[in-house]
Amino acid sequence: MVRVAFASSDRVRVDQHFGAAESFAIYEVTPEQATLFAVGDFSREAMDGNEEKLAAKVEFLDNCAAVYVLAIGASAIKQLLARGIQPVRINADDDVQELLDAIVLALNQGGVPWIERALAARAGQHSEHSEQRFARMEEEGWEGSEG
Repeated sequence: MVRVAFASSDRVRVDQHFGAAESFAIYEVTPEQATLFAVGDFSREAMDGNEEKLAAKVEFLDNCAAVYVLAIGASAIKQLLARGIQPVRINADDDVQELLDAIVLALNQGGVPWIERALAARAGQHSEHSEQRFARMEEEGWEGSEG
């Protein structure tokens, strides 16, 4: 499963610049389907380089693998990449459902680098989390029982 966000005013098409976006829709996408997970609404902002407006948006998108936008500035790209979120710029008002269908297909067939990186990172986090959990259990003196 990956979470993907779209800068969209209507959840039908990607139609907003990242910095000035008034709304983001986050979907959880599995190899079977895409499900709306969350919607974040933000106040109307001018595209003036106000760094504070970016922080709230980047924070809202935490745990997303990617965000689809109509346009995005260098500072926002840097902040997203630092959190492991791939910005995906499109050239026209692309349909959200078509993009979701393409992501579902890519989850099944592979070949999309940002999706493969996201899945690998997620697998690594789960593995690391399990190792940390077992190490803590051992430190606490937990012993498993056999049979």
